[in-house]
Amino acid sequence: MDDDNGEGVAIANLIGTDGDSIVGWVYRWTTGAHAVMWDVHGPQPVSEIRPDLTAEQKQEIDFDGLKRIGSGDSK
Repeated sequence: MDDDNGEGVAIANLIGTDGDSIVGWVYRWTTGAHAVMWDVHGPQPVSEIRPDLTAEQKQEIDFDGLKRIGSGDSK
């Protein structure tokens, strides 16, 4: 994806619960919106974001929800 062509740019890695593997990426679009793209294995629980994002960016991508994927906790 290319920011020059109106597409998204990866700004951070989503780190899996093992603390090491990259399970997805956070993209920023030219509109200022943020979105998550998963690796080929699809949605997985996330333990952290590298580099860290602002509280507002984390809220936009529902970071708390990303940490609960697969846990059965819907809150």
